[in-house]
Amino acid sequence: MGNLHISWLLLTQSLLLVTRISASVVPAVVVFGDSSVDAGNNNQIPTILRSNFEPYGRDFSGGKPTGRFSNGRVPTDFISQALGLKPFVPAYLDPSYNISDFATGVTFASAGTGYDTATSDVLSVIPLWKQLEYYKEYQNKLRLYLGGIKANEIINGALHVTSMGTNDFLENYYTYPGRSSQYSIQQYQDFLIGIAGNFIKQLYHLGARKISLGGLPPMGCLPLERTTNVMGGNDCIADYNNVALEFNGKLKGLTTTLSKELPGIKLVFSNPYYIFLHMIRRPSFYGFEVTSVACCATGTFEMGYACNRNNMFTCTDASKYIFWDSFHPTEKANHIISDYVMNNVLAQFR
Repeated sequence: MGNLHISWLLLTQSLLLVTRISASVVPAVVVFGDSSVDAGNNNQIPTILRSNFEPYGRDFSGGKPTGRFSNGRVPTDFISQALGLKPFVPAYLDPSYNISDFATGVTFASAGTGYDTATSDVLSVIPLWKQLEYYKEYQNKLRLYLGGIKANEIINGALHVTSMGTNDFLENYYTYPGRSSQYSIQQYQDFLIGIAGNFIKQLYHLGARKISLGGLPPMGCLPLERTTNVMGGNDCIADYNNVALEFNGKLKGLTTTLSKELPGIKLVFSNPYYIFLHMIRRPSFYGFEVTSVACCATGTFEMGYACNRNNMFTCTDASKYIFWDSFHPTEKANHIISDYVMNNVLAQFR
């Protein structure tokens, strides 16, 4: 009986140890990217691309418009929660947080940015190289706060998430003549892939080992693009979706190449394209009713300051809509996308 009791104690202790280890496999979520994962960094810079006012954030905790381009949380908030961390990832430039908050998660993302520095110049937002500088600054603060050994453990163990690229095409290449006069669309994709590859290498050399490279959504189906597709009956713009598919294929290839090149890296491709498209094509399956227009205002072209709380057309129940504004998903859609990516790609990091 005594031996049985000892065995039971050992088993219990082992289970507790495994639980503790698994709970700390990913000690933090570190985020780079655009408005899909910005939690309010743009509030602190001189740009017109902001969302720190109602009705943005009306379904966020406390009904607070944080600067997230949604009625609630964005995908990285849900990923953080799914990993057993906080239910949201705070913005690095938000003065209401400090390094103790950022030790378990931080986002450097800036709405309107892209891989291409010329993309961030369009609306004067934080370019990718600057996000990397903030990350270096964050690492120094983390080492001062926790000591070098503990800080390095967090950096090595953290899941580094990237989500960008849509603006490079829609807000830059297809809108302004600069890049489109320099590159064919395939050449521009390769140009961006080169930047993405260098960025991943820089993260790796700074200690990051767990990295999720995010893909593009079916960007031809964003309400703003459908609004302009008058000749196509306001359906999704097939050419834009095809470019997203091509670019995603190249991003996936990049993860394969770099995984062979960089020892010890766990680099994955997180692709939101198909789950997003499935929601648009089969909305009732997910409990959605509206796919072609957004909840905010008329739902056709408004985002940012064009979405204001006084607009009489804004919907009352965002959960029936896939899109919150003409460019960004609702919290419900974000939750579905992040759950899919979590279960199918990121589960290995749990």
